[in-house]
Amino acid sequence: MDAGTKNTGGTVMFHRKSSALVVAVAGFVCAVMMPGANAQDLTGRPVTLIVPFSPGGGTDIIARTVAPRLGERLRTSVVVENRPGAAGSIAAQFTARSAPDGHTLMIGSTSEIGINPSLYADLPYDVDRDFIPVTPLASTPMVLVVDPSSPIKTAADLVQLAREQPGALTFASAGVGSGAHLAAELFLHETKTKMTHVPYKGVGQAFADVIGAQKGMVLFTSLPSATALAASGKLRVVAVSTRERTSLMPDVPTFVEAGIPEYVLEYWYGIVAPAGTPAEVLTTLHAQTADTLRQPEVKETLARQGLAPIDLTPEEFSAFVRADMARWAEVVKAAGLKLKN
Repeated sequence: MDAGTKNTGGTVMFHRKSSALVVAVAGFVCAVMMPGANAQDLTGRPVTLIVPFSPGGGTDIIARTVAPRLGERLRTSVVVENRPGAAGSIAAQFTARSAPDGHTLMIGSTSEIGINPSLYADLPYDVDRDFIPVTPLASTPMVLVVDPSSPIKTAADLVQLAREQPGALTFASAGVGSGAHLAAELFLHETKTKMTHVPYKGVGQAFADVIGAQKGMVLFTSLPSATALAASGKLRVVAVSTRERTSLMPDVPTFVEAGIPEYVLEYWYGIVAPAGTPAEVLTTLHAQTADTLRQPEVKETLARQGLAPIDLTPEEFSAFVRADMARWAEVVKAAGLKLKN
């Protein structure tokens, strides 16, 4: 079970105490048990795994780690196809309109599944209507990073400075509505503080200013993206968003330790299928993907990237998704954000 997820008798608790989400789970079970065409044999025809972002990012890394090994278990090839653009909406719309036969799947994540439904007023897809969660894959914590010369040594330091100078401090992100942006908004929401958002066209540009021209700037980013720069001494990791310290950075305290108990956050990834995919196909995909994630070489590859496999049943994953959507809807509303896709 992932650090940000707790399984208590089949009820998924995602980051904070939430309801059992019985309606969501019942909806999932009804969807997969609908009568329809017999499950098609997945062998013989390739399975396309859609990635909503460009090559090289966390989603792409997971896809290319899992795809060949999953293909072996399905006895067919699993082809990774990148369809970036519009904050993941291009890939999500394409997947939603694909034949529900198990041959087109998408790696969804916190961004396009958890955040986008409440952030964008005109999404060309509906998570509840268009997708069925198949299986979670992995998650990674977010970290707060600063330039090594920054006076901010702890998350508590940042809270104090932000309260003393409301709106004076700046935080970078990979763009308006990005995971980095919303992670910062969640921090502001939980600490009742204000900072000024400076969006960039990617996390690379954000890093450049955090450790370069704008040394007073902070950045909330995923652990994998910060690992190399932290190891080289170009930036300092101030806090990590797991409930307990991560073995990947055991010397870095958590936000919980800094007195922010509700700031427990994992950026997650999981496979979703078009609505209407037969139950037998979903069962096969879940079982074979879960088995793939248990393989030592897969665990090791993901761990090197700061990613930890998530082990949930399809029903638990459905509740997990609904809880995540509800949490981000609260953050988006508190921040007063509403964007056009």
